[in-house]
Amino acid sequence: MRILFIGDIMGRPGREAAAREIPMLKEEYGGFDFIIANGENSAGGFGLTEKVMKELFSSGIDILTNGNHVWDKKDFVPLLDSEKAVLRPANHPQGTRGRGYAVYEKNGERLAVLCLQGRTFMPPLDCPFQTAERLVAECPVPAIFVDIHAEATSEKRALGVYLDGKVSAVVGTHTHVQTADEEILPGGTAFLSDAGMTGGHGGVIGMTAESVLPKFLTGTPCKFEVSEENVRFQGAVIEIDAETGRSLDIVRINRAVTQ
Repeated sequence: MRILFIGDIMGRPGREAAAREIPMLKEEYGGFDFIIANGENSAGGFGLTEKVMKELFSSGIDILTNGNHVWDKKDFVPLLDSEKAVLRPANHPQGTRGRGYAVYEKNGERLAVLCLQGRTFMPPLDCPFQTAERLVAECPVPAIFVDIHAEATSEKRALGVYLDGKVSAVVGTHTHVQTADEEILPGGTAFLSDAGMTGGHGGVIGMTAESVLPKFLTGTPCKFEVSEENVRFQGAVIEIDAETGRSLDIVRINRAVTQ
């Protein structure tokens, strides 16, 4: 089983980059069984809309994971109940709208996807470790992909080690800065602290420098604007043994996108 995971898609530049690069990556790798992307920044940098969701699905993405910004567009929240291919963090308390875990089937392959949110320097949620342990124990398929949307590298690494041998892959999102620590852990779990960001890298983690700097200089609220400079496509390709759930390979993707 071959999976393409796309790091946080940031606004229109990120959506366009994904639409441009996915067909080329499919040709380069001989296709993907599943394409997953973190979509919580896809609509103007904050949240998702129904229109943006449909645009991302039409570009070839099968499943959208999210994080703390999934609630930003209030009109989209009700869709979390009906759209099985859109996940919010699973460690929200019981009764929260939407789902954080699901099993998907495509062309005879079955993959479970679990979305989690960290707690270090993040809004308080239920324990991602205990949530993962409970859901993995219930999972009916061996191939399990985990997106851990978290700030701290240590928390992401700890989750990877904790789930090693229990899931196929643990890949981090949220920081918009791709790390260079991809590996297959001893138990067969592919790990990468952060898949990075698909969008404009010319400013400050996806926003223009001009719109972000006043916040740091004055400490007052500012309206951020999505950067369109130095657009890059970042993510990872993961090969999984579908029968055992063990990962065979993980390759980081980091390429400039010609506009």
